[in-house]
Order: sequence, then structure tokens, then C-alpha cells
Amino acid sequence: MKPTILMVPRLADDAIEKVKQLYTVIGPIEGDDAAAVPEEARQARVLLTYGGRPTSAGLMDALPNLELIACYGTGIEGVDRVAVKARGIRLCNAADANARSVAEFAMGLVLCVMRGIGQGDRFVRAGLWSNRGHEPVANTPDLAGRKLGIYGLGAIGSRIASRAAAFEMEVGYHNRSAKPELPYRFHDSLLGLAAWADVLVVAVRANAETRHAVDDAVLNALGPQGYVVNISRGLAIDEDALCDALEQKRIAGAALDVFAAEPHVPERLRKLENVVLTPHIAASSQDAKQGQLRLLLGNLETFFAGRPLLSEVDL
Repeated sequence: MKPTILMVPRLADDAIEKVKQLYTVIGPIEGDDAAAVPEEARQARVLLTYGGRPTSAGLMDALPNLELIACYGTGIEGVDRVAVKARGIRLCNAADANARSVAEFAMGLVLCVMRGIGQGDRFVRAGLWSNRGHEPVANTPDLAGRKLGIYGLGAIGSRIASRAAAFEMEVGYHNRSAKPELPYRFHDSLLGLAAWADVLVVAVRANAETRHAVDDAVLNALGPQGYVVNISRGLAIDEDALCDALEQKRIAGAALDVFAAEPHVPERLRKLENVVLTPHIAASSQDAKQGQLRLLLGNLETFFAGRPLLSEVDL
């Protein structure tokens, strides 16, 4: 018999098809408690989810045979890690399978917001490029020579750094600790990084420590010529403070792929011309999805074979 896996949210059809070739898949399910778990899923040894989806202690308690929570993406913030550790459940994620794709997208957002690409597109589509010329969307800063600050120099952040360096940008970062082996300027506070940077890229992992880390003080430090780009999680930025700063022109612009209450995007952001908005697609390239699926299948194979996981998260 095929081992049983509980799929909490619905994955992409191609991923479901691949997993179902090897395993009995039950789900998706609605809710995050014991009542949401069908009787036939209670024998499952693996719970398959997205890290941003809540995975509560109650849900785990409804699965007496649960031994592994496998997050399809890199995020793990929705998983109750205290309950995981208490139960002796293992946890894995996609590690750096999508890091290259997210880093590429981050630089695309930097280009879009700093060079006015989105505004230029709207300008042309609206039929405004006529005798007026293109002055309303011109006079943007070059990337070369500007300072790019990265909040979180992990697998994604380090790739953003190398790509920014290729654009001849000066790169600095704030991290839990310095990485002296890398040729980038370390800042011991986020506030200091923002004060130094022309563009602040948020690439930090979401947790209680990073919630609203980019607040009014950080945005003020970034200043009226500064830009903020977020490909991390929406909770890392105080959205109200960001809207205030943009409306009051205390920063020059923002590019956001993630939001605090997805898929809701505040109307205040949608109204602004100096903002680029995308629907959480930085990790949605074909290559990234294939890489995540390969790693998921590899983790499932090694788990059921009793071998070490390929990308186990240290609890």
C-alpha cells in the first residue's frame, strides 16, 4: 500500500499528480483544527502544507501518527514550532530551491520602481505619449553607483547581493551576524542600514522578531530619495507606516510582491503611482516550481526510506 499523506492546502495540479503517483494523498482540507481532518487522514505520517498557512497544535493532535511536516515553499512561519518540537515531529522546507528565481525577481522590482518601468507602461497604454513627450515618466536614477541595502543575507539575500553588484551598485546588509567572508558592508542595525541605503530590499525570514521591523523610523531613515522592495513576507513591513511615508513623499517609492493579509492589498497602495505591486509571484517561475517539487519528492522518499531528510529545518 502507498503511504498516506495529508495535503492541507491545494498544491498546483502538476505537483499533486507527481505526489499521487507515489503516495495516497488526502485533502485539501478547510480549517486548522481537529474537526477539519477527515477520519481517513488520521493515519497519515506526513502533513504537506505551505509555510504561510497556519499549522496549529490542534491540527497536529488530530494526527496521532504524524512524524513529518513538509512545507512546499521556503517559509515555515505558519507552523507551530513549539508544538512540533514537543511532539518530536520533523520539519522540512524547500531550502534554497527558489532562491535564484526570487533574487532575479527582486532585481526586476528594483529596476521597475527605480527606473519607472511600470509608470512608463501605464503612460503609453493611456495614450499620453504624444506632443507632451515623455517628461512625466523620465528623469529616473540609474542603479549604478547607488547603495542597495539588504535586510536578511540568507540564500535569497546573498543572491540579490551578487546581482546588485553586477549592476555596479554598492551593497550593504543587516543580518543577525556579520558574514566577513562576503565583500559587502555589514550594518549592525536595520536603522543604520536604511540610513545608508538608496534602496532597501527586504529578504528576511518572517517571525515574531521581524514583524513590522520596517517601521516609520526605518522609512524615515531611508529618506525622500529612497525606495523599499519586499520579496519576503508582508508582515515584515508596517503597511500603514509605508502608506503614510509614500503618500507624504517621505520615501520615493516601493515595490511589493508580498502583503500583510494576502490576497488583500490596501486601497491606499493601489492608488499610488510610485508603487509597483505584484501578486506574490517571485517564486513562481517554472524553474523554481520544478526545484521545489524535486526537493519535496526527495524529502518524502528519504523520510519513508528512513534516511536523513534533504532539507530538514533545525528546531
